[in-house]
Amino acid sequence: MKKTGTILLMLMIVFNLSALGQVKETNNNQTTVASDTNDNTKVIIGDDLLKIENSKEALKVRAGDRGINILESLEGGHKVSFDNFSLKKNEGNEDDKDEQKAERRQRFTGHWAGLELGFNNIVTASNSLTMPADINYMSMHSAKSVNFNLNFSQLSIGIARHAGFVTGLGLNFNNYRFDGNFNIQKLDDGTIDSLSPLGTLKKSKLATIYLTLPILFEVQIPANHNRIHVAAGAIGAVKLSSHSRMVFENGPDVKNYSDFSLNMLRYGATARIGYENLHLYGTYYMTPLFKSGMGPGGYDLYPFEIGVSLTFRN
Repeated sequence: MKKTGTILLMLMIVFNLSALGQVKETNNNQTTVASDTNDNTKVIIGDDLLKIENSKEALKVRAGDRGINILESLEGGHKVSFDNFSLKKNEGNEDDKDEQKAERRQRFTGHWAGLELGFNNIVTASNSLTMPADINYMSMHSAKSVNFNLNFSQLSIGIARHAGFVTGLGLNFNNYRFDGNFNIQKLDDGTIDSLSPLGTLKKSKLATIYLTLPILFEVQIPANHNRIHVAAGAIGAVKLSSHSRMVFENGPDVKNYSDFSLNMLRYGATARIGYENLHLYGTYYMTPLFKSGMGPGGYDLYPFEIGVSLTFRN
C-alpha cells in the first residue's frame, strides 16, 4: 500500500466530510505524532479531531465521529468501509466508558419537583370506601377531600439517557372532609372516637401535613419529539402536623391541634404517568392512618390519593 498517496486521498475525503458539517468541533489543539516505521504509522491531532493509523493490513482514518477503513484484500485490491462512531457501542479503555456513562447519567432528568393537586380518601383493610356501620362517622365527602403536594427538592440518578432513579423531598397536605355532622376526638386511652358537636356543621375535617421522600424508577418514552414518562416506586413520609376543624353554620370556627393517634411514620407505593410536564399520580399508603388498635372502632384505615401534577424540569 502506498502510504503517502493513500493518506492524502483519505485526508481529502475526510475533510470534505468535515466541510459538510459531519465532524464535531473540538477545543483540544494538542497534537501527537507517532514515528513512521516500516510496519505502522500513527498520527493523532487533538481529541480525535483527526486520527490516522496505517499498517500493512489496513489504513484507518477518523475525523470526529466519521471514519473510513481501507483493508487489504486477499484477492488483491482493497475493501472500503465507512464508520459512524456516534452510533457504535462504547469502545476504548475503561476511563472512556466511565466518562460516557457519567455523561448519560448527567443528561437524565426525572419528574418529581413541582405542584400536585388531587383527592384523598381512606379505605378499609378490604379496600372498601364504605365504612363499617359502627364507624360510619368516618365516611368521607369524596368531592371535598382534597390534597395538595409541594415537591420542592429533586435528585435524578441516571442509568441511561432515558431511564433512571428519582428522589427528593416534598410536603404533603391532606384534608379528610367528613360527610356527616361529625368530627373525631382522641380519648384518654389514646383511641379515636366520634365527636358530635352541639350545632349544625358547615364544614368538618381532619387535616395533616407530612414530609415525603420518594424513590422512583422512571422510564422516558420518545413520542412526537417529546416524551411520555412512566415512574413507580416507594414513598415514605413523616408527620409534621395535624389538626381537626369544625366550622358551624352560625357559630365559631373551632380547631383542635392534636396528634389524633396518627402514625408518625408511613410508607406506601406511588406511580405516575405523563407527557412532558403534566402527569397523573396515585399513591397508596400501606401504613394505617391511625396507630394499630387506636383507630376508630379498632379498625385499620388506609389513606390513598390521586390527582394531577405539574412538574418543573431541573
